Amino acid sequence: MTIPIRPGRRGRDDRRFDLRATALFFLLLAVALCLLGFVVRTAAAAVEHRPSWVGALVMLAVAVALLSRSRWRRWSAARCARRAARALDEAAKEAADSLGGGAVGADGPAAFEGGRAAEPSAGAVRPAAPEVAATVPVAARQDEEITEHLVVPGPPADYAGLDPDGFEQAVAELCVRDDCRSVEVVGGAGDLGADVIAHTADGLRVVIQCKLYGEAHKVGSQDMQRFGGTCFTIHEADVAALVTTSDFTAPALEYASECGIVCVNGQDLEAWRHGTGPSPWQLARAEP
Repeated sequence: MTIPIRPGRRGRDDRRFDLRATALFFLLLAVALCLLGFVVRTAAAAVEHRPSWVGALVMLAVAVALLSRSRWRRWSAARCARRAARALDEAAKEAADSLGGGAVGADGPAAFEGGRAAEPSAGAVRPAAPEVAATVPVAARQDEEITEHLVVPGPPADYAGLDPDGFEQAVAELCVRDDCRSVEVVGGAGDLGADVIAHTADGLRVVIQCKLYGEAHKVGSQDMQRFGGTCFTIHEADVAALVTTSDFTAPALEYASECGIVCVNGQDLEAWRHGTGPSPWQLARAEP
């Protein structure tokens, strides 16, 4: 679809909006108004003191205006402003050429003409848009939430050679091996009795406290009571288990039975580690 061109309007192309020309026009207008105000004040003072001289000057000015009427018609402040803007553009281009910035490569900034970015030529090759890296949906990663540094290399040869942090890590690895999800090692200062938190495949929340004790050091009722006071109320466990490398005292086993805490001693832990015995959540299901 073509746009019809009206005859006799070609001169209008020079009057498109130009920010620089408009600014110069208003600057010239402000200067003219200041000069006009000064002239008016001077004329008022002259009329008051020398009215005959002012009358003669006015008559002379009118005569000069009538004689040069054709030249006044050709004068335009806007045209002068546009010419000044063109002169500034040409000066800027010459300065850029002299500094070596006249020829800019294809990867350089776009050339400017009349204050607007020049359109690229028809044969110019546009740089390809950068590819957007693919993102993995959050839902696809929900089943892969495993604690940092949590590896599943298999059970250690001997739990006695581990420190408490390593023992918690080993118990967490057993949970991962047995298809638990969102396994977290949370033991440390202020853990409120929870060392490992995991979720079974069927959605049970398992809270485990780990006790790396020697054979002669059994888990007593005080340890069990501290864990029992937080595992259900604070950690909201569906299955609460205390796992130790040693054994439990009779009062501790009695308290655990009353509160519904699963007790995993050294022998049960070895069976779970080798896959010959149940996990803590399987023991919880087996208990009446």
